[in-house]
Amino acid sequence: MKKPEDLRSARWFAPDDLRSFGHRSRAMQMGLDGADWEGKPIIAVINTWSDLSPCHHHLRDRAEYVKKGILQAGGMPVEMPVHSFSEQFLKPTSMLYRNMGAIEVEETLRSHPIDGAVLMGGCDKSTPALVMGAVSMGIPFIYLPAGAMLRGNYAGEKLGSGTDVWKYWDERRAGNINKEQWDGVQGGIARSYGTCMTMGTASTMMSIADGWGLTLPGASTIPAPDAGHKRMSAACGRRIVDMVWEDLTPDQIMTPASTRNAVTVAMATGCSTNAIIHLIAMARRAGVDLTLEDLDDIGRTTPVIANIRPSGSEYLMEDFYYAGGLRALMVELGDKLDLSVKTVTGKTLGECLEGAVNYNDDVIRPLSNPIYHEGSLAVLKGNLAPDGAVIKPAAMDPKFQKHRGPAIVADSYDEMKKIINDEDYPMTPDHVLILRNAGPIGGPGMPEWGMIPMPKALLKQGHRDMVRLSDARMSGTSYGACILHVAPEAYIGGPLALIETGDIIEVDVPNRILSVDISDAEMAARREKWVAPPPRYERGWGQMYTQHIEQADKGCDFDFLRTDFGAPVPEPEIN
Repeated sequence: MKKPEDLRSARWFAPDDLRSFGHRSRAMQMGLDGADWEGKPIIAVINTWSDLSPCHHHLRDRAEYVKKGILQAGGMPVEMPVHSFSEQFLKPTSMLYRNMGAIEVEETLRSHPIDGAVLMGGCDKSTPALVMGAVSMGIPFIYLPAGAMLRGNYAGEKLGSGTDVWKYWDERRAGNINKEQWDGVQGGIARSYGTCMTMGTASTMMSIADGWGLTLPGASTIPAPDAGHKRMSAACGRRIVDMVWEDLTPDQIMTPASTRNAVTVAMATGCSTNAIIHLIAMARRAGVDLTLEDLDDIGRTTPVIANIRPSGSEYLMEDFYYAGGLRALMVELGDKLDLSVKTVTGKTLGECLEGAVNYNDDVIRPLSNPIYHEGSLAVLKGNLAPDGAVIKPAAMDPKFQKHRGPAIVADSYDEMKKIINDEDYPMTPDHVLILRNAGPIGGPGMPEWGMIPMPKALLKQGHRDMVRLSDARMSGTSYGACILHVAPEAYIGGPLALIETGDIIEVDVPNRILSVDISDAEMAARREKWVAPPPRYERGWGQMYTQHIEQADKGCDFDFLRTDFGAPVPEPEIN
């Protein structure tokens, strides 16, 4: 157990010297006095709230409950805002700024007199950014998930974020619904603060944090508007104070075994494809060398048992919560999890799951009755994606799991839009739509363009799925036969850059193959002719990003932020 004199913050406040005098006097300037900080852990409440973050709009309020809990436990709370990661409004894509957030969190915690942290996030990139930064800093932290919004409703129909947007947009483009109906969906699909209520990227990443042992047990599935979310927020505040005294640092929690648990939970939930990138990045920050092969191996032996859209057919996160939430799902996983790992509670995962009950075995299926026999994600490789590509088999038309068809290639999203909106464009459902130059550097930032909308010509014929392929990402709320994260990306000369319209693309999900039917000699001849495109950015954050971003199969972290890059960062000097 730590003693008061061992607290990190004591370096700022305890010494009887000129510099510490300045720290104490400026704290008193804010109305504080010694009774607020002497012998007490100082806890950072890292808040991603903003007026342009609808998913996190309640976190300004929840911060007060966290502070209450910290005070109850004898700590001193300090709220510190960081990047808000608004998926809806942040352009060109929030992914461009995930690493900025990770840097901000790490440096905010390192440069201030902080002993522990409560990380408040939920919307897609906030979870990995917060965790990556806090892990690299290394002080005790607990993650507070924002929680999902209430399920949507229009005309008596249950609406799911993203999933139903795509569905109804296709129907509108096909002429099957009118503007009044479309406007009704618009007003009914997001009825409260909180993240998407499908098992999209937000719910996936919150579940992963929970499965990793970084949250209070089951915290990831409490709906944002539920009163229990306020109580959980206060409980996070109380627990982090004890974690500081116990010196329960993230390296004791984020181990190879708990990482495998997190991946298993992700696969069982029918997780977002984005999870692969973030899992790799988060694990590597913790010193765990997680690979695409590891993810695929776990996926092959982990059925999807969460019957939640988009992998499931009916239920949403609110239903998942009422059915018992993530604790109940982890109980159903049984010996697929290592129950001996430590969590932020200080207890083992097994202890945290005691008493968990599955109240609805259609929402949370037993292993004997999954909604899909393998995990949510599969990794494909071949001469088109030597470093891997990702697909979500559970959310696609099964007939496309083995497919050969001619390519239709677009070099930009604008070019692809012209193709899919041209009702006379010559194509069949057997064609493979290819969007390139949308990867980490080419996007820039790997935007969510990978779920290419179905072409109008095919929609009016009644088709609702086809193979679509890109080096982009797609929203975790999306669905369809979409192959994503092709690595290396086209913009840096990956094989995708060399594909031409008419080339035959082969997809074989069961055998994990993605290839183009051209010879090595032809590929080499095309490479000789390829001209590298100009840089996307020549200054600012974008230029820095371009110089240091790693490819999708490496987690899209910055090379200089890897745990094995250089010596550990020392504590700041106080002089």
